[in-house]
Amino acid sequence: MSKPKMFEKPIGVKDYLPAAVKKLRHIEREALACMSTWGYEQIITPTMEFYDTVGVASSTSDQKLYKLLNNRGTTLVLRSDMTSPIARVVSSLLKESSFPLRLSYHSNVFRSIEEEAGREAEFFQTGVELVGDSSAEADAEVVALAIASLKAAGVKRFKIAIGHVGFLNGLLGEALVDRTEEQELLKACLLGRDYVGYREQLRKLSLEEPVRRELEGILRLRGGSEICDQAMQLRGGETARLAISHLCEIWDVLKAYGVCEHVLIDLTMIGDFSYYTGMTFEGYAADLGFPVVSGGRYDNLLAQFGRPAPATGFALKTTRILELLGAEENGQEERTLIAYDSAGRGEALAEAQRLRSLGVSVVTERLDHPDALGDAGTDSVFFYKGLGYTSLRLFAQGKGGRAE
Repeated sequence: MSKPKMFEKPIGVKDYLPAAVKKLRHIEREALACMSTWGYEQIITPTMEFYDTVGVASSTSDQKLYKLLNNRGTTLVLRSDMTSPIARVVSSLLKESSFPLRLSYHSNVFRSIEEEAGREAEFFQTGVELVGDSSAEADAEVVALAIASLKAAGVKRFKIAIGHVGFLNGLLGEALVDRTEEQELLKACLLGRDYVGYREQLRKLSLEEPVRRELEGILRLRGGSEICDQAMQLRGGETARLAISHLCEIWDVLKAYGVCEHVLIDLTMIGDFSYYTGMTFEGYAADLGFPVVSGGRYDNLLAQFGRPAPATGFALKTTRILELLGAEENGQEERTLIAYDSAGRGEALAEAQRLRSLGVSVVTERLDHPDALGDAGTDSVFFYKGLGYTSLRLFAQGKGGRAE
């Protein structure tokens, strides 16, 4: 294996320059502030966890986990999501805390990837977990909060698609009794949004024509509350009917929140992670082909840590939101250059401290030849504004406190 070149980085990681960091931190702060107003308290967990606890409980497939050994030979993992670490904390450090618990976070997570364009091995997520409430009200709360958080982060045009794991499990289980492998093939097509492949798989199955038409018809079950009524007419059994009933309740609560304009019901939604047990959702921005938020209900996860409890939550794809908003400026921050000579040093540094106490970003610089900035004319204005400053203060002999 050849030695990496001096400036090479591993595949899937990137450097963030000051302008990008400023925007990323702005997205993070605004989203977390929004979550705080909904009663969610921020939590921080370690970057490394034990493989035998958090690693095996993670939603991420084993081959996508970053594994390493500590000096005792114990296998560790870099966290691949935040849900499993938070489940560990809820079941240990917070085991005496009563439910429901509302927790928020902002963290970098790691997933091993193939060398594919556009995929990242390290990325940022900002999200919430609502633990200890199994109601439709809780599911609707996290969807409504996801919408509020996207708006706070600066995403203007987006749509949230919600579905339910139980609907597809019930419908396919009723139509393909004891044909688990074929059910999984169909689910894989839906997960990958491969609707052509889904239809082809249906044609290969030995199904009665009414059943085949019904299974193909779910591809058209996307829209508002009327979709729930249409789904109730299908022969999905009790599991599917309970799922649709739960979605109807969620829709009613979202209507009370006044956010249904951002939401559509999509009964082909299956969720990307095996631990989802109920409602799932994804949010897509108008100008980006990848989801900017995803979430859902995972009622079985906490039992793996010894404290069974229902839970629901979501994660904003903060790095993708940064890509979406990358061309937009948040407005120019006031940034002052204070230049001084030896005679003006004391006054200049005192003024810098005063401005910083007011929240102004200040850079100080000693100039051996203050006249190099010009005589407060066009040349000096061009000089400091070209460096990104909004104002200039010059403290030099005979020029104390000059402002531009």
